[in-house]
Amino acid sequence: MNKRIVHLYNRMPSGVQDVFASARGLQLRRWRYGPETDALVEAALERDSWSPAQWKPYQEARLAYILERAAKHVPYYRDHWAARRRGGDQAAVDVLANWPILEKAPLRANPQAFIAADCDPRTLYHIHTSGTTGTPVNVWWSRGMVREHYALHEARARRWYGVDRHTPFAMLGGQLVVPVEKRTPPFWVRNHVMHQLYMSSYHLNRDHAPAYIAAIRAHGAQYILAYTSSLYTLAGYLLHMGIEPPPLKAIITNAEPVYDHQRDTIERAFRCPVYETYGQAESVAFGSESPARYLHQWPEVGWIEIVEGDHPVPMGETGEIVTTGLLNEAMPLIRYRLGDRASLRPADPASGRLLPLWGRIEGRNDDVLVTRDGRRIGRLDPIFKADLPIKEAQIVQKALDHVLIRYVPDAGFAPEHERYIAAQLHMRMGELRVSFEACAALPRTQNGKLRAVISELSPEARQQIEQQP
Repeated sequence: MNKRIVHLYNRMPSGVQDVFASARGLQLRRWRYGPETDALVEAALERDSWSPAQWKPYQEARLAYILERAAKHVPYYRDHWAARRRGGDQAAVDVLANWPILEKAPLRANPQAFIAADCDPRTLYHIHTSGTTGTPVNVWWSRGMVREHYALHEARARRWYGVDRHTPFAMLGGQLVVPVEKRTPPFWVRNHVMHQLYMSSYHLNRDHAPAYIAAIRAHGAQYILAYTSSLYTLAGYLLHMGIEPPPLKAIITNAEPVYDHQRDTIERAFRCPVYETYGQAESVAFGSESPARYLHQWPEVGWIEIVEGDHPVPMGETGEIVTTGLLNEAMPLIRYRLGDRASLRPADPASGRLLPLWGRIEGRNDDVLVTRDGRRIGRLDPIFKADLPIKEAQIVQKALDHVLIRYVPDAGFAPEHERYIAAQLHMRMGELRVSFEACAALPRTQNGKLRAVISELSPEARQQIEQQP
């Protein structure tokens, strides 16, 4: 939305804001669900019991189709193979190992080069996200791919837990649904079309926790979908304040891993199971946790390799995730390096399903920032969702009132872009000093990961936050 619309929206009564949210929900529902949805869901649930022998031809057939389509119709790959042929390289296109690993930089630099030439971007579903690295990524999905993707979500991230798309739920997320300077409830909007109560994670503190719980109860939510860090914060308030939780069937996390201490706290506070999910906007590798607490892969979504550098590692060992998307024929990504690290495990019948398993997924453990009034900000990637001329960015909290933005500028970066980023931080964290540091490259961890958010708060500052009433 442009600034004028945002200004008008922020001044609207909450009931009118609900109308806006519901109108957006209507758009999303039309994209995500159709007359074929129930059949797609049932087919996905039937595949839960497939053996490796059944999955092998299914994945191989889809992979062959995607590779052929990418080589013939996708400009980036078509040009790549044409150049190789001119150089005398006769490597077979249908052998995945003959394709180079795709880094994020080419995708970010020219995303439309990855759209198949027989697809019109105006008819596709456009997603713009920074991912876990602070680097903007543009992705386009076909309508058919959107329907398949959300049918898999319906099957394995709802039906497994006894809920479905018609079940009322609360979502605790990073969209600015109300102005950050707002000091009294409501800190949420209702998307009636999708039975969703969307709650701002930016207003969550001890004083507001009872209002959040009351709103969840009043909405009749049967499950909560949220960032792990936000749920963990809310759960802590419930336990410390003795607040009775609403009756829920499940807590479903996204975007962040679930650590054992977080799971324990959330489950004690809400008295229901916590289920972890894994995915990304590119939709090339997904997973969800079964009721038996196994994190299953979704084999329909991607052909997954685990590598170190360019070399595969044995089953069970940790490495970088490289994956070839099997759903998105409009914008196929071949051997795409996600930036996360994980290991793979074969199916285990004790899980109650025969889907293959993820080992522990690493790389999504960005530090949580805190504000002077005790709010914890788990994700700040929406700041970089605009088309900013930045190659990479990193947020470093130096003190409660000071945040440093390290960035690698791209062509066209100007002071106005620094002002935009600072304004976005102020909207989410309140008044603080925002400084900037241009870099030729951002520092990586020992395993090659870029940490999108780093907290350098002193132990004294952290203790000050923990001791706030």
